Amino acid sequence: MSSSQGRRGSLPGTSRDGEGVLSRVSSSISQSPIVYRGKLAASEAATVAKKLLWSTGRAAWIAGTTFLVLVVPLIIEMDREQQMNELEMQQASLLGTSSPSMAAPAPPK
Repeated sequence: MSSSQGRRGSLPGTSRDGEGVLSRVSSSISQSPIVYRGKLAASEAATVAKKLLWSTGRAAWIAGTTFLVLVVPLIIEMDREQQMNELEMQQASLLGTSSPSMAAPAPPK
Protein backbone atom coordinates (compact mmCIF):
# COMPACT_ATOMS: atom_id res chain seq x y z
CA MET A 1 0.00 0.00 0.00
CA SER A 2 1.44 3.35 -0.97
CA SER A 3 1.67 6.28 1.42
CA SER A 4 -0.28 8.54 -0.95
CA GLN A 5 -3.37 6.33 -0.64
CA GLY A 6 -3.51 6.45 3.16
CA ARG A 7 -5.70 3.94 4.90
CA ARG A 8 -7.91 1.77 2.80
CA GLY A 9 -11.42 3.22 2.46
CA SER A 10 -10.56 6.57 3.98
CA LEU A 11 -11.20 9.85 2.24
CA PRO A 12 -8.58 12.51 1.70
CA GLY A 13 -8.64 15.02 4.52
CA THR A 14 -9.81 12.44 7.05
CA SER A 15 -7.79 12.12 10.20
CA ARG A 16 -7.09 8.87 12.00
CA ASP A 17 -9.69 9.45 14.70
CA GLY A 18 -12.46 9.45 12.04
CA GLU A 19 -13.23 13.16 12.22
CA GLY A 20 -13.46 14.58 8.69
CA VAL A 21 -13.00 18.11 7.47
CA LEU A 22 -16.73 18.66 7.18
CA SER A 23 -17.46 17.51 10.72
CA ARG A 24 -14.68 19.76 12.07
CA VAL A 25 -16.02 22.75 10.13
CA SER A 26 -19.58 21.95 11.16
CA SER A 27 -18.69 21.72 14.84
CA SER A 28 -16.72 24.98 14.72
CA ILE A 29 -19.63 26.74 12.98
CA SER A 30 -22.20 25.45 15.47
CA GLN A 31 -20.07 26.83 18.32
CA SER A 32 -19.79 30.24 16.66
CA PRO A 33 -21.15 33.25 18.60
CA ILE A 34 -23.08 34.34 15.50
CA VAL A 35 -24.89 31.00 15.32
CA TYR A 36 -25.58 31.16 19.05
CA ARG A 37 -27.08 34.64 18.70
CA GLY A 38 -29.15 33.49 15.72
CA LYS A 39 -30.54 30.55 17.66
CA LEU A 40 -31.29 32.83 20.61
CA ALA A 41 -33.08 35.34 18.37
CA ALA A 42 -35.12 32.56 16.74
CA SER A 43 -36.08 31.21 20.14
CA GLU A 44 -37.16 34.65 21.36
CA ALA A 45 -39.13 35.25 18.15
CA ALA A 46 -40.94 31.94 18.62
CA THR A 47 -41.78 32.85 22.21
CA VAL A 48 -43.14 36.25 21.16
CA ALA A 49 -45.18 34.66 18.36
CA LYS A 50 -46.63 32.12 20.77
CA LYS A 51 -47.63 34.83 23.26
CA LEU A 52 -49.12 36.96 20.48
CA LEU A 53 -51.13 34.00 19.18
CA TRP A 54 -52.35 33.22 22.70
CA SER A 55 -53.44 36.80 23.41
CA THR A 56 -55.09 37.09 19.98
CA GLY A 57 -57.06 33.94 20.69
CA ARG A 58 -58.17 35.28 24.05
CA ALA A 59 -59.23 38.59 22.48
CA ALA A 60 -61.21 36.72 19.80
CA TRP A 61 -62.93 34.63 22.47
CA ILE A 62 -63.88 37.75 24.47
CA ALA A 63 -65.15 39.57 21.37
CA GLY A 64 -67.13 36.54 20.22
CA THR A 65 -68.85 35.90 23.54
CA THR A 66 -69.59 39.60 24.01
CA PHE A 67 -71.16 39.71 20.56
CA LEU A 68 -73.32 36.67 21.36
CA VAL A 69 -74.47 37.99 24.71
CA LEU A 70 -75.08 41.64 23.84
CA VAL A 71 -75.50 42.15 20.11
CA VAL A 72 -77.43 39.07 18.97
CA PRO A 73 -80.41 39.67 21.32
CA LEU A 74 -80.49 43.30 20.19
CA ILE A 75 -80.61 42.24 16.53
CA ILE A 76 -83.38 39.75 17.27
CA GLU A 77 -85.44 42.39 19.11
CA MET A 78 -84.97 44.93 16.32
CA ASP A 79 -86.08 42.35 13.76
CA ARG A 80 -89.13 41.48 15.87
CA GLU A 81 -90.09 45.16 16.13
CA GLN A 82 -89.67 45.64 12.38
CA GLN A 83 -91.99 42.69 11.75
CA MET A 84 -94.58 44.16 14.14
CA ASN A 85 -94.43 47.51 12.31
CA GLU A 86 -94.90 45.79 8.96
CA LEU A 87 -97.84 43.80 10.33
CA GLU A 88 -99.50 46.97 11.64
CA MET A 89 -99.02 48.65 8.27
CA GLN A 90 -100.55 45.65 6.45
CA GLN A 91 -103.55 45.59 8.80
CA ALA A 92 -104.04 49.32 8.40
CA SER A 93 -103.94 49.10 4.61
CA LEU A 94 -106.41 46.19 4.61
CA LEU A 95 -108.86 47.99 6.91
CA GLY A 96 -108.44 51.27 5.06
CA THR A 97 -107.46 53.20 8.14
CA SER A 98 -104.19 54.76 8.99
CA SER A 99 -102.20 53.33 11.83
CA PRO A 100 -101.28 55.57 14.75
CA SER A 101 -97.71 55.71 13.55
CA MET A 102 -98.85 56.84 10.08
CA ALA A 103 -101.42 59.39 11.28
CA ALA A 104 -100.71 62.98 10.41
CA PRO A 105 -100.00 65.23 13.37
CA ALA A 106 -102.80 67.56 14.43
CA PRO A 107 -102.37 71.13 13.24
CA PRO A 108 -101.23 73.52 15.98
CA LYS A 109 -103.86 75.87 17.45
